[in-house]
Amino acid sequence: MSKIVKLESITEFHRLLDIPGPAHPLITLLDTNGGRINLSRLPVSYVTTLYKITFIQKLGGKFRYGQGYYDFDEGSMVFTAPNQVVGNTANYKGNEGYSLIFHQDFLQGYPLASKIKQYGFFSYATNEALHLSEQERTTVSSVFNIIREELNNRIDDFSREVVIAQIELLLSYAKRFYKRQFITRHATTNDLLQQFEAQLNAYFSGEKPVYNGGLTVHYLAQQLNYTPDYLSDMLRSLTGLNAQQHIHEKMIEKSKELLLTTQLTVSEVAYQLGFEHPQSFSRLFKSKTGQSPLGFRASFN
Repeated sequence: MSKIVKLESITEFHRLLDIPGPAHPLITLLDTNGGRINLSRLPVSYVTTLYKITFIQKLGGKFRYGQGYYDFDEGSMVFTAPNQVVGNTANYKGNEGYSLIFHQDFLQGYPLASKIKQYGFFSYATNEALHLSEQERTTVSSVFNIIREELNNRIDDFSREVVIAQIELLLSYAKRFYKRQFITRHATTNDLLQQFEAQLNAYFSGEKPVYNGGLTVHYLAQQLNYTPDYLSDMLRSLTGLNAQQHIHEKMIEKSKELLLTTQLTVSEVAYQLGFEHPQSFSRLFKSKTGQSPLGFRASFN
């Protein structure tokens, strides 16, 4: 297994890629158009303390992420946050596009410094790249071109403010385009919805082992080979409910069934659903139904 290298600065990226040092120590835009940069010079696997936004306009090879490869097409984007394991491009034939790499300190003093953690797609994984339409590619390219122009030719008192505004615009577009992707990639989303529902049903029908603390989003995401953030964002986009809300809906549905069709005590129902403490189950049940479990049972007797 290849040793994972840690890259902690923009300068290290430039040195490994054998290109001149960055114009700014906390941010760089790697332009791979025209074969300017050979991405295969990067380590096979590396972890970085930096944010990285990659836009592939023309694909030549496979982009590595952890132990797998991104589901990239030409015209795709991927977002990686600090401390994620990524890697170079296997079977490299010369990609065209951009990689915007920046340190979180570059955002200090601006609202985006804290807001950036709210963009769930920085935690998406190998099969969750953003696939852009032709019109979306044009939009994204225009933002990257503004950032490139600003970093290469206009380093002044306003550069940081302008670049951060463009990064935030880029992230807003990505949020919009991901929502479109959740809706338009019918085969993928319908299959995932069916698999998600099957996992819920299997768990609450007793086909799956009951875990202490109840069913979690992390467990379901793991079973479906998605990240928790991607699973929740996709479900919210399609159904209006995130993964945790779906779990709660199914849990309340199952608990009502047990309360009305069995002689189990409230504590026994809670344990059967995976709750360590019956009080936690009772609080959830009342918050969702407006009644206590005992009150619900009594109303039908």
